[in-house]
Amino acid sequence: VPFARLRLEGKALRFATFKLGNIGLNIGLNIFFLVFCPWWLAQFPDSSIWLIYFPQLGVGYVFISNLIANGFYLLFFAPWLIRMKLLMGRDWKVMMLYAAPLLVMGFAGVTNEMLSRVLLKYWLPVGFYPGQSNQEILGVFGACYKLSVFMTLAVQAFRYAFEPFFFSKSADKNSPELFAKVMHGFIIFGSFSWLVISLVLQDLAPLFLRQSSYLSALDIVPWLLGGGLFLGVYFNLSVWYKLTDQTKYGAWITILGSLVTIGLNFALIPVLGYMGSAMTTFLSYLLMVCMSYVIGQKHYFVPYKTGKGLFYMALAGLSILAFYFCDLCQEYKYFSATGLITLFVAMVWLLDFRKQTFNK
Repeated sequence: VPFARLRLEGKALRFATFKLGNIGLNIGLNIFFLVFCPWWLAQFPDSSIWLIYFPQLGVGYVFISNLIANGFYLLFFAPWLIRMKLLMGRDWKVMMLYAAPLLVMGFAGVTNEMLSRVLLKYWLPVGFYPGQSNQEILGVFGACYKLSVFMTLAVQAFRYAFEPFFFSKSADKNSPELFAKVMHGFIIFGSFSWLVISLVLQDLAPLFLRQSSYLSALDIVPWLLGGGLFLGVYFNLSVWYKLTDQTKYGAWITILGSLVTIGLNFALIPVLGYMGSAMTTFLSYLLMVCMSYVIGQKHYFVPYKTGKGLFYMALAGLSILAFYFCDLCQEYKYFSATGLITLFVAMVWLLDFRKQTFNK
């Protein structure tokens, strides 16, 4: 709640400072308990460090570090918490009716994120990848999954800024046109990011994945990045059921997306392996976008630039498919990647920025 208040008030610097402080403290405590303390105890067995460090806890210090770091949030927000008064008024009922479906969405969203990894371990046929166990394949999938964090971080940052923005602008009569512009800008940026990261992935991945065995699953990353883009579009579309207090629709859409995730994972993993899991993520979020758009336009019309948006996403997706399927040799790979990126930028300029440039 205090973080939501900071977002509503537009205090992004304080929000980021508290979040980064928590992360830094968490990492520091983990290093202290899991690296420094064992080393110190090995060097000085008679040291008094045993008063705060107990080797038998082992990995439990990960959870203790997280608890201590999160406890510092109380210190960060102490001035506000001291002045806060708890009141049980009628607004509680309204708030719970609004928020309960969002809680369901959270559980369903976790299913979409995590189920692929769980099923891949147990549903992948033994020996599907010769010479590798299912546990090893899960490690490869998880390592490559981390490369999609570039899109995830962008979407999360956008969400933090966008939600308080559209609530503050909801009473403006021109807000639907404004929401459409925001969506269009996000699609252009997201599609461009999807294209660029996918095309430079083969050079980028070795910097983050130190083991060469992880590189065998790089083909799944563009699918995961595309899924992240659709998730961002879905967050944009969620404006309609949040502003009309019909969050139940958001819950049902997310639940259906989870059911699709479950069904497609069971169907595709035995046939396509981890590629089936990646494609499931992509298709699940795509379906959620389609459902939210169709239903939302009936309840809260927003004049989205649907044709252009679909064109940019299709152009990025088809360019990535062409790049990967052509299997170009090294000397032509960079030339074709540069050409595809230039084509995308040129189309954005022709369709969206040329008129503005000439009008100026």
